[in-house]
Amino acid sequence: MTVRDVLRYPHPSLKQVARPVRADDSALANKIADDLVDTMRANRGCVGLAAPQLGDALRLVAVDVSEHPRATRHHDLLVLVNPRVVLTSGSEVAREGCLSIPELTANVRRATEIVVEASTPDGDRRAIEAEGFEARCLQHEIDHLDGILFLDRVDSLKTDVFRRKRS
Repeated sequence: MTVRDVLRYPHPSLKQVARPVRADDSALANKIADDLVDTMRANRGCVGLAAPQLGDALRLVAVDVSEHPRATRHHDLLVLVNPRVVLTSGSEVAREGCLSIPELTANVRRATEIVVEASTPDGDRRAIEAEGFEARCLQHEIDHLDGILFLDRVDSLKTDVFRRKRS
């Protein structure tokens, strides 16, 4: 088990576009995938993580909303290589947070239904139909691959950003 440090904003790596995972990256991609899952599970309440958050500029994400009360439907653990959103519908504003910006949450508009095409770390192609909270999490993590943080998606930094409440 390898739990890694999560980069925090304003680390410059968080604003870079990650490069696609190539066939000759398979060993590295599998290692990063394992680290993503271990790190995600070690952080209470974390439902997703992207490779750039660990300092690896590769297009690789992990999402698991199966234990989250906002997830009405889900696919359990998803580890996706080179994911891309190919279809969206609906729209909803909801609160988001991020391990890379732990002090803040914000209201962010996202599609409510999406289709993501990706590969598994083993190279199998997948098309994932996601909705609701899982769709939101997938969009959030895929944004990380393009150097986009959730604060980049808020309408107003004055009215849509909040200090995180700690319990």
